[in-house]
Amino acid sequence: MMDIILLVIGFNVLILGILGCLIPLIPGPLVSWVGLLILHFTNIVDQNWSLLGVTFGAMVVIGILDYIIPAVGAKKFGGSRYGIIGTQAGLVAGLIFFPPFGMLLGAMLGAFFGELVKDSKDTQRALKAAFGSFIGFISSTFLKVCFTVTFLVIYVRIFWNHRGYFLQELEGMFSFI
Repeated sequence: MMDIILLVIGFNVLILGILGCLIPLIPGPLVSWVGLLILHFTNIVDQNWSLLGVTFGAMVVIGILDYIIPAVGAKKFGGSRYGIIGTQAGLVAGLIFFPPFGMLLGAMLGAFFGELVKDSKDTQRALKAAFGSFIGFISSTFLKVCFTVTFLVIYVRIFWNHRGYFLQELEGMFSFI
């Protein structure tokens, strides 16, 4: 019975991780990885530390890129060092003060105001940097969603390979009927 409970909890945690990619308060990739970890704590699925280690490492890289990509977007659209610093500061401030959508707005405003600090008369450049930050944020979110959906695919594949054992346990739970 415990394996079925862990299977359901792990699946729900994975779904929460996918939603977490869109809700900045929930660290989507980390939550999705925990869903995979929960599946490996069942008695049915052998613990595959190689898979968990590789997916954990990839999750850490994605987490780091989540903060770098919006700054790169600002830079690609003509932002200066001031715009990049503003993007990073805006990401953090937006997450703290205006969740859940504050990261997006904060990154854009940070890039915009960072560029205005450099040159208060060049609003065109500031707007381009803010747009680049927006594109970077959207790209980062897309990357996280793809990543967490990949975790879901891995989860389903592992379940599918062991479905007979899970179904036997499920039948055992209802054999008293």
